[in-house]
Amino acid sequence: MRRKPVVRAGLSALLVLGALSGAGGAFSTAAAATGGDTSAAEPAAASAPSATLVRALGKDLGLTTDQARRRLSQEAVAMKLEPKAKRAAGTSYGGSWFDADSGKLVVGVTSAERAESVRATGATTRIVRHSAKALDAAKARLDKKAGKKAAPAGVSSWSVDPRAGSVVVRVRAGHEGDAAVRAFLRDAERASSVPVTTEKAPAQAPTTFAAGTVGGDPYYTGNVRCSIGFSVQGGFVTAGHCGQKGASVSGWDRSYIGTFQGSSFPGNDYAYVSVGSGWWTVPVVLGWGTVPDALVRGSAEAPVGASICRSGSTTHWHCGTVLAKNETVNYSQGAVYQMTKTSVCAEGGDSGGSFISGDQAQGVTSGGWGNCSSGGETWYQPVNEILSVYGLRLHTA
Repeated sequence: MRRKPVVRAGLSALLVLGALSGAGGAFSTAAAATGGDTSAAEPAAASAPSATLVRALGKDLGLTTDQARRRLSQEAVAMKLEPKAKRAAGTSYGGSWFDADSGKLVVGVTSAERAESVRATGATTRIVRHSAKALDAAKARLDKKAGKKAAPAGVSSWSVDPRAGSVVVRVRAGHEGDAAVRAFLRDAERASSVPVTTEKAPAQAPTTFAAGTVGGDPYYTGNVRCSIGFSVQGGFVTAGHCGQKGASVSGWDRSYIGTFQGSSFPGNDYAYVSVGSGWWTVPVVLGWGTVPDALVRGSAEAPVGASICRSGSTTHWHCGTVLAKNETVNYSQGAVYQMTKTSVCAEGGDSGGSFISGDQAQGVTSGGWGNCSSGGETWYQPVNEILSVYGLRLHTA
């Protein structure tokens, strides 16, 4: 926080108000990093969502107030249930997702015998042909090939889709006939032990959401403006493309905050900034007046299909759904792996802002395509991986 904080609505008076590209404000008091194991980050008993949060979610997802409130409740149950259902499925686990129509967590299983054990946890099941381990291994082989020889610009991203039981490669509109794209798809199919399917992606290439120096609750590194992601013990996490290790960081008032202690991009898109000089951290994500500032109570991972919201200093608060996990994004700077894709819009300067589902921290904004006028999609770097890599503890309420 800066030395002389300005009074703001609710808990935001305590925030290190971040700008846009690298992080969003979230905090916790003592939750240990999970190292990617979401079973260690089950949501605490959450208070009922505020009426304004319910309305904002309903607006972005086209739901009535009652539907939005019911969905938030169902998703909280699904997040808590997912680790138990995965353990019950064992080696037959084929991935999981939230089904909005039924309000249930769906778990793919390759064995009918295991299905009964999974249903006993409260989840529903679907028999699938390929295990999650087989799907992830097929995608890892594609990542390895792309690491040796960069994927063509006409390929937007690729990920595992447990619902389809395949690795999905997304090709930018207008590039389907490119010789390099066709060769990439042929190589992917030859190297894969599972089906490889294609989807049409927007013509626009995915880009990061850093922005030049502009006003409005930013943090700055050089001439780049970014947003604080989540508060951790001793600092905050943000996007790696916002600054390199050792870079100095200043706040929205240009006073010194701290220094990038670690940063990774491309390959990953995460960073850790230490905080000092009169600034401090709090377990809050800014609602920007659209919703009340949100307390962060943990980092249980939301399943595919769950609703999710993003806070950033350019476009403030917007919501959508989780579309895919473990997706490789083909930025112009290089591929970034193990990202989560969402239907939430964002714009330049939103990079690094907070992604939160209910009261559970999910990740920091990396990039995407489109805008918040005509729509778009975004990717975020999952927060549990960042906590594990740097040995950090998320600040929680």
